[in-house]
Amino acid sequence: MLSNFAKEVSSTIVSTVKGADDVLSSLRGAVKNQVVGSLKDVSDMATTGMDTLADIVSGSVSAASDVGTSVVGAAKGAVSSAVSGVSELGGDVLSAAQKAAQGAVSGAAELGGDLGEVAVSAVEGAIEAAGSVGVSTGDAAREAVLGVVKAADEVGGEVGKTVRAALMSAASLPHDVVEKVLKGSES
Repeated sequence: MLSNFAKEVSSTIVSTVKGADDVLSSLRGAVKNQVVGSLKDVSDMATTGMDTLADIVSGSVSAASDVGTSVVGAAKGAVSSAVSGVSELGGDVLSAAQKAAQGAVSGAAELGGDLGEVAVSAVEGAIEAAGSVGVSTGDAAREAVLGVVKAADEVGGEVGKTVRAALMSAASLPHDVVEKVLKGSES
C-alpha cells in the first residue's frame, strides 16, 4: 500500500505530466524535481531522505497509467531520474539506486501487471543513471537488484520468484552481478 506521501507524489505527477507531448520525458523531469525539492531540505539524506526517495519513485510509478504511459517505462525513467537527482545533491548514489528500485516495484505492485518486467526496467534505470554520473554500473546494478528483490519479497513469495526469474533471464543486465545477489538473498 502506498504511503500518504507516495499518494501525494502520484497526484502531483499526474497533474504535472498529464497531456504532455512526451509523457516519459515529462515524467522524468517531474521525478527529478520531486527528488531535488524534497531532499535538499532533508538534513539526514542517509535515512529519512532515502525513504522519501522510495516514496517518490513509488508514487511516480503508480501514476503511470493515469498519465498514459507504461508502468515498465515509468519505472526505468523514475529510477534513473531519482538516482540522478540524488547525485546532483551530492548524496549516496548506490543507496539511491537501491531505494529507488525498491520504490519502483512497490509502486507497480499497486497496479498489478508484470512485476518481473518492472524489476528489470528499474535495475536498467539505476545502471543508466550510475553510468551517466560516473558511478560503477556494476555496483549500482547490485544495489538495485537488492532493492527490487526486497520489494518483491514484501509483496509475496510468488512475486519474489517471478522477479528473480526475470532478473536472471534479462539479457540487458550483468548476469554475474544478478546471480551473485540472488544467491546471497536466498540464504
